[in-house]
Amino acid sequence: MPRVEIDETSRWRKMLSYVGPGILVSVAYIDPGNLQTDLQSGADHKFELLWIVLVGLIFALIIQSRSANLGVATGKHLSEHCKDEYPKHINYSLWFVAEVVVIAADIPQVIGTAFALNLLFNIPIWGGVLLAGLNTLLLLALQRYDKKARACNICSTVSPWRLLHWRDGTCQPRSGQDRKGDVRPAVEWISSSPRCHCSNGCPNHAVIKVPLLHFELLHNLFLHSALVMSRKISHTVHGINTACRYFLIESGLALFFAFIINVAVMSVTGTICNDPDLSSPNIFRCANITLNSASFLLKDALGKWSSKVYAISLLASGQSSTVTGTYAGQYIMQGFLDVKMEPWLRNLLTRSIAITPSLVAAIIGGSSGASRLIIIASMILSFALPFALIPLLKFTSSKNKMGHQKNSLPVTLISWALGFCFIGNNLYFLSTALIDWLRHSSLPKIGSICIAAIFFLPGMMLYVGLLIYLTLRKEATVKCLLPSAKNVITTDQIPSEWELHVNSPRTQELEEDIKEDPQSLHPQEIKNYP
Repeated sequence: MPRVEIDETSRWRKMLSYVGPGILVSVAYIDPGNLQTDLQSGADHKFELLWIVLVGLIFALIIQSRSANLGVATGKHLSEHCKDEYPKHINYSLWFVAEVVVIAADIPQVIGTAFALNLLFNIPIWGGVLLAGLNTLLLLALQRYDKKARACNICSTVSPWRLLHWRDGTCQPRSGQDRKGDVRPAVEWISSSPRCHCSNGCPNHAVIKVPLLHFELLHNLFLHSALVMSRKISHTVHGINTACRYFLIESGLALFFAFIINVAVMSVTGTICNDPDLSSPNIFRCANITLNSASFLLKDALGKWSSKVYAISLLASGQSSTVTGTYAGQYIMQGFLDVKMEPWLRNLLTRSIAITPSLVAAIIGGSSGASRLIIIASMILSFALPFALIPLLKFTSSKNKMGHQKNSLPVTLISWALGFCFIGNNLYFLSTALIDWLRHSSLPKIGSICIAAIFFLPGMMLYVGLLIYLTLRKEATVKCLLPSAKNVITTDQIPSEWELHVNSPRTQELEEDIKEDPQSLHPQEIKNYP
């Protein structure tokens, strides 16, 4: 991976040298899947779920900063650490889950692109799904000419979302009653049906039951830990601490913009769909709101251009998210299997798999069927997240791997507490879904119980068992030496019996820096190492 030089001439230039990884990662938080959830949440619950967006993105900042620190301090990204840490069968299982997540994350991008093309050119949904596989390959081809323009391309594609909701996102409540009651946190959203304008219930109410804290996408954790390694930082303690600090600031700013966009989408939807003077056609649209029908929300602000501007923004969201997913899949395959693949080939493989269920849903169910597929993909992302979250928290809390760069006690407690809450929410959702299915199934009661015992319970036990294994498993033998918070040890000071363990990319970079400037690094006593 080519590394970017850090400009030390001024503080602002130095900060700009670190800009890029956080922007690429933040794109996943405004992808079509999250926007679909925002639309339905705002339409059914108005402003009551805004606190979940805030909590989710604070959690995202904490976890993404842990991922960045892992790459900076160790010189290895998350998938490489998993390969070194776990047995082969667990390693292959984690790789399979990660690949399923990359494909599931690509489904909303495919469908979002198809919806955008339908709004722009009246192309059928199924035709837009087929075309979605080609436009991203074109974007990847353009980026080959200038790798430094990668973040700029992503930034330019997400900018329409920031501008689109700037006016509507600052709208005021229409009455004193709205000001009084709409920002109260709602905690009953998991188990109760959302408020609907339609008398027979909302067909899309399941989207609210999807755990809304799925902002932290699994492939983002693998991606962020790899992207930060593209900066050529000083391997002194001061250099590593400085890099971690600047990456934290950059990620915080990028996620703040993602937070503003999510709040704007939910606020605009909540304000318009809960207007007492809403027309009958718009009442029906709000009750059945999807990515393909949401352009009416901007009609008051943009008039007849609302559908075109909205479609361009949706297209930009899908394209930028797909590019980041492609790079994440590349690092996942490289880390777990030590297999390198060209980005265009990786994108073609992933998208070919993602197009199949999207095409079937679009042909059979039209836009509503495609929207339901987005919900299913979001559920997969939510349930798979712990398989990357738990290893990340364990690695970054390990002194053997991180040295004194390991998580502080408050960060460790907060991260694990939020992680366990997330896992508990997933298990609660699975349990309530099973109970609802048993109650309302048209099959005989004994048949429903047998099906649940044969298919559902073993899968749930396997899911819980693997999470317990990842959480309680003892750390494996350390295979690389890492910089500590005080000084850095050089390879010529390592006893001969340790030489087989010195195989990390960070050690190779240390040797290069020693040759360039022997005075830049300071030895550390052997006793500080295991």
